[in-house]
Amino acid sequence: MMFKEFFYLPKSDRRVIIVLLLAVAVVLSAFFLFSGGENKTSGGLTSEDSTVPTMSPVTSRYYARQHNRGNYPPHQYYYSEGGVRHELFPFDPNTADSTQLLRLGLKPWQVKNIYKYRARGGVYRQPSDFARLYGLTVDDYRRLEPYIRIEGDFRPAAEVIATEQTASRDTVMYPVKLKPTEHISLNTADTAQLRKVPGIGRYYAREIDRYRRRLGGFVSAEQLLEIENFPEEALPYFTVNSNQVKRLNLNKLTLNQLKQHPYLNFYQARAITDYRRLKGPLKSLDDLSLLPDFTPQDIARLKPYVEF
Repeated sequence: MMFKEFFYLPKSDRRVIIVLLLAVAVVLSAFFLFSGGENKTSGGLTSEDSTVPTMSPVTSRYYARQHNRGNYPPHQYYYSEGGVRHELFPFDPNTADSTQLLRLGLKPWQVKNIYKYRARGGVYRQPSDFARLYGLTVDDYRRLEPYIRIEGDFRPAAEVIATEQTASRDTVMYPVKLKPTEHISLNTADTAQLRKVPGIGRYYAREIDRYRRRLGGFVSAEQLLEIENFPEEALPYFTVNSNQVKRLNLNKLTLNQLKQHPYLNFYQARAITDYRRLKGPLKSLDDLSLLPDFTPQDIARLKPYVEF
């Protein structure tokens, strides 16, 4: 209805329209008066918001440490210079969305830079990486640092794998090594126990077991050095009981059986069998000293392993 047509209406209709307009004006005035200014306080904050104390960065860090000790709730609040309330809460910069980042007090252009960094394949692997965000001040970083949580998928792979291996180590494939004060019995330990000795892996464990069976047992840990390239630093971890050695009866074994022992070669084994055939049973090692195939060193090595 055009404004000029208003004057052509009956007087009663004009009165009704004016009353309605006045009523609408009164209602709108009352609404703005009681809802817009009733709860205002200094700084443009509501009375509800004004009950939350303003936090400095130092105070925020203190509250964060208290939260980590279980003394404070996870969310803390602080105010920016413009009187805008922001929140401090745990977040992962690799997955946090724009709403969360803005709630933390970051600027929109900083949030945009984070998104660009992540879109290019960038990853925050540790909290200190977040300090590289352009425009982030030292105070801002110190305030946010206690709340940065890097999820496992974004942590350095070496760190994660090392932690997982420590938590669930395959003790069969990778046995836990002995401490310097711990020892094992050289004559009774199986290959799994032998691999617990520092410097001893699968290969040397098998070589020790093979040589032990050929000897009939060890009388000294130094005999391990007779194995080619054996690591000498492993010797202190062994104890030896010489009473567990299996002895050879030189008067009963055949030539083939005698030459199987590491301390007897073919010629020495044949000299023993020839002696028995020509002169009868051996009575002591002194009988061997008469044979040109045996040196004093050979006889000394054989002494713990023979009987008559």
